[in-house]
Amino acid sequence: MKKKLVALLMAATLVLSLAACGGKEDTTANTDTKTNTSSTTKSNETKKNDEKITLRMAWWGSQNRHDKTVAVIEMYEKSHPNVDIEYEFFSFDDYFTKLKTLVASDNVWDVFQLGGNFPDYVSKIEYLDAYVKDGTIDTSKIPDAYLNITRDTDGNLVGLSNGLNTYGIAYDVDMFKKAGVAEPTGTWTWDDYADAARKIHKATGHFGTSSFTSSEFAAGCSTYVGQQGKLGEFGFFNIGLTGMGFKDPQMLTPYIQMRADLIKEGASPDAGAEMEITNIENDFLVTGEAGMTWVAVNQFPTIYKVCADQGRTLALATLPRVTKNGNAGSHIQSSQMLCVSKDSKNKKAAAEFISWFQNDVECNKILDGERGIPINDDCRAAVSGNTKNDAEGNGKKIMFDYVTLVGTFPTPEKVNVTSPAGQDEVVDLYRGYIQKVVSGEMTASEAAKLTYEAAEKLFK
Repeated sequence: MKKKLVALLMAATLVLSLAACGGKEDTTANTDTKTNTSSTTKSNETKKNDEKITLRMAWWGSQNRHDKTVAVIEMYEKSHPNVDIEYEFFSFDDYFTKLKTLVASDNVWDVFQLGGNFPDYVSKIEYLDAYVKDGTIDTSKIPDAYLNITRDTDGNLVGLSNGLNTYGIAYDVDMFKKAGVAEPTGTWTWDDYADAARKIHKATGHFGTSSFTSSEFAAGCSTYVGQQGKLGEFGFFNIGLTGMGFKDPQMLTPYIQMRADLIKEGASPDAGAEMEITNIENDFLVTGEAGMTWVAVNQFPTIYKVCADQGRTLALATLPRVTKNGNAGSHIQSSQMLCVSKDSKNKKAAAEFISWFQNDVECNKILDGERGIPINDDCRAAVSGNTKNDAEGNGKKIMFDYVTLVGTFPTPEKVNVTSPAGQDEVVDLYRGYIQKVVSGEMTASEAAKLTYEAAEKLFK
């Protein structure tokens, strides 16, 4: 087996955002007879079963994710002896830095992980519809609703979801008690959230809330817009991703003001401190230096176990609301997905691996929902029934229960499951504007207007 290409770009402090599972057991690479036809190109992949195939794969995430993924890669190689998988793993920011260089050089990994920012990389994504049609990818045990969360606005299947997911607020139960702050209720508000952060900071000297930056915009700023008005009346972007989903930029002002105030008061990290957070496992909540943080809930079992090993107890709260009885703004979505690269010389083999990764029961028992709750019915049942009475099992049970709870919230008939190309740049600008509000260089009203204008330019 070739030596794996492990990227050592993850910080040394890393200890860190749901096949044929009900069908036949796939034990060969099955790349010998069929010609691969995709939505964009026809490839003459006529590999024999004994011909060596090398696939390159990459992902971002935690050491826990890395260990589990390497274990299943080795499982796949054992049952597919002609397939060798070279892998790299990164922190979130380093992953996309590397991906951008590979895009520029037309050398993107055969199998790569993407989230809602996939439109920024769509030129390198091989749509999977043809592989589903010819049976390369098995979707017999994946409900259509879970396939649809990784389709673009034109209906193309851009990847297979790694898991069902949603956002929440993870918090330190003991720190809340120490600060004399009541634990969040299911209908707490943003005012409650800010009040808790201030009290925790005052009582403990720690941050009241951290701000894991890969989650805060989606779970906070964007959600804040959708929580206003009637159910489904507003969204940050419209459903077709052709423009904005609201007209008044000042709808953002209270949220931006709150964020800036907490930073200025020391209850939330400033830009310098935020740079220390490279992944969820060195977030200030996990290191014991904050009372709360934003999480994609598939991250929760990992940080729950880390904190339990330290003798600390975490819990998971729903996102705060604008008003107590207002819209929850939360819905079930994809954690991330695995995609096939257009640059791949072995697209069919890459698609077969992704199918196995999402559909094989034993594979998913090892992955254990770390990326989110499995989309395959049999895998989901196996993972949910694989919960042990220990720290990791307790964290996983909380995750499953939370996703079930969010699934009961009233949800608009249609919600965006993707983001427009260029959103990452808008988020960077938005974060910069907040810091300027903190420093007094601009008002929250001005920051709201500039954030809106930056987002609106995506469609011009």
